[in-house]
Amino acid sequence: MTDLTLEKARQIIATALAKGREMELKPLTIAVLDAGGQLKALEREDGTSTLRAKIAQGKANGSLAVGAGTRTLFKRAQEQPYFVDALNGLADGNLVPVPGGVLIRDGNGKAVGAIGVTGDSSDNDEVCAVVGVEAAGFTADVG
Repeated sequence: MTDLTLEKARQIIATALAKGREMELKPLTIAVLDAGGQLKALEREDGTSTLRAKIAQGKANGSLAVGAGTRTLFKRAQEQPYFVDALNGLADGNLVPVPGGVLIRDGNGKAVGAIGVTGDSSDNDEVCAVVGVEAAGFTADVG
């Protein structure tokens, strides 16, 4: 079993940011939360808008809330909007139900944290999240 250490969280973020630059994306903000939903690390590139840190954390929170990447939450929001609205209410409005939130799993499949990436399209945000998670030796669960 591999823990989500601060060093690993920083590696995930650095790799995700590098992927964003490689893809020439808009400035990104990336949050990594531990399995208990506590902020482990957050970075925002120059030029990001003021709510991006909260959005990144909301994507990661959403992933932890459903036990899978936020792509699952996004699909559920389309099929059952009242349920996702209620879930977000229970989470004090701290869920962002769009792709870009990825559950981080260790080699045994245990959830050890989540990443939220925001700044470009949700699909591009998710690509950066997956690359970062996998580069740190974890499995990315996008839902």
